[in-house]
Amino acid sequence: MPKKARELSAMEVKRITRKGLHAVGGVAGLLLQVSPSGTRSWILRVLIGSKRRDIGLGGYPDVSLAHARDNAREVREKIKQGIDPIEEKQANKIRLITEQAALISFDEAARRCLANKSLEFRNKKHAAQWGKTLETYASPVIGSLPVSKIELTHIIKILEPIWLEKTETAKRVRGRIENVLDWAAVSGYRTGENPARWKGHLDNIFPKPSKVAKVVHHKALPREELGTFMQNLKRREGIAARALEFLILTATRSGEVRHAVWSEIDLSARLWVIPAERMKAGKEHRVPLSNEAIKLLKNLPTIEGEEHLFPAPRGGALSDTALSAVVKRMKVQAVPHGFRSTFRDWCAEETNFPHNVAEMTLAHTIGNKVEAAYRRGDLLAKRTLLMEQWAKFCNTVKAQGDVVILRKSSHE
Repeated sequence: MPKKARELSAMEVKRITRKGLHAVGGVAGLLLQVSPSGTRSWILRVLIGSKRRDIGLGGYPDVSLAHARDNAREVREKIKQGIDPIEEKQANKIRLITEQAALISFDEAARRCLANKSLEFRNKKHAAQWGKTLETYASPVIGSLPVSKIELTHIIKILEPIWLEKTETAKRVRGRIENVLDWAAVSGYRTGENPARWKGHLDNIFPKPSKVAKVVHHKALPREELGTFMQNLKRREGIAARALEFLILTATRSGEVRHAVWSEIDLSARLWVIPAERMKAGKEHRVPLSNEAIKLLKNLPTIEGEEHLFPAPRGGALSDTALSAVVKRMKVQAVPHGFRSTFRDWCAEETNFPHNVAEMTLAHTIGNKVEAAYRRGDLLAKRTLLMEQWAKFCNTVKAQGDVVILRKSSHE
């Protein structure tokens, strides 16, 4: 039977300075190790299975004699229960590292989510807007918070101040937070229900956006005033004025016109093909060009090496304010996008063309899913006739009473 070590007192342990291992008694195998440099630490020498193991219990005097004996007793008790304390410690360390790796912040999750969704955006501007709204409204509240810790109270704190005042923005922020947290859940960074979900959850807390949002329509020029406006517009010089004229003749959006390039134009086919990546609906759009539109394009100045139809003075596309500035200088209550409304009103009030022809001319998405599934063509032939009539209307100046003055069109 091995000799049992004498149980040393705290004072006796304090006096031990000779390098080596020193039994202190009280618990079998408890040793004080003194290194060549003089530092001291606790070692528990035990037999685990058939292997002798030295288990560190901490440094002395940070870990006192009494605590060392308590720790040694706990280790020996685990061994009696069939637990390897060293393997348990390593497993706990791995689990802690794994848990820490899973604790990513909301801002980091948003960055990764946005990177994964980048291909879904039509352009870099939309991606930037997606991230900017989260940075502005969500980050101050939950940006540094681990995604696994985000709860309903945090979502309410973000949305409550803006739900009534900035409803459309709040709706987008909510949806984007929901996307980020969904990504985090699928990626293994959080569990449970998404606190930013709307149906059956936030819809019980906030009023429906449609009930509180103020609908703001783009200011549109009355169709009765369009002929006079176009007559004045034609007299104005500058590439922005020509871009606005082309926008009205084609009933297209500002961005589609400003970024239009010559490779999209087929003058012989009288067609402008806008690629899907530049369309709001993400689908290629063919625009039939009227005689007036063709004449405008043929009269545009050409600059060697410049691909844009309506280039900015320093090259590249016009800014998003260039066309608005032209309208503003002409002192009318309208904005460039509003001319699409003028076109739509004219279609409904003064033509017999079907509703879907006008909607397809505006490149609106078909709301009826069944109709959309069966619709294969883009009604180009009918839209060509419609746009020719629209160009003639744009060239018509209505005078007082019922008198109508027709300006001589370019193709007559």
